[in-house]
Amino acid sequence: MENRKSYDTVSEAMNDLMKRGYTTDFSLKAAEDCIVCNKQNLSLSADEFTIDEIYRFEGETDPGDQMILYAISSDEHQVKGMILNAYGIYADSEKSKIVKELEKHL
Repeated sequence: MENRKSYDTVSEAMNDLMKRGYTTDFSLKAAEDCIVCNKQNLSLSADEFTIDEIYRFEGETDPGDQMILYAISSDEHQVKGMILNAYGIYADSEKSKIVKELEKHL
């Protein structure tokens, strides 16, 4: 896992990752402790993914703007995509458990 580039904004990072094939929009489903892709009807555990890149964005004036972007992939399911989540004081503790599981694979 590595950060390949430096980005000023979340949207800039997401646009570049999409160009590099990270096109699946994943969401974290805390109640089921899994990562979901509604478009492909996939519901997978953190063990089925690799974190390829991580980008943190600091809220310069508002702590609510603190975001973390994960570029993840699953060779088993032939899918690459992104997870965007808040961190810091606005992080969702239930979703953070799933993210911690993902980060074990760094």
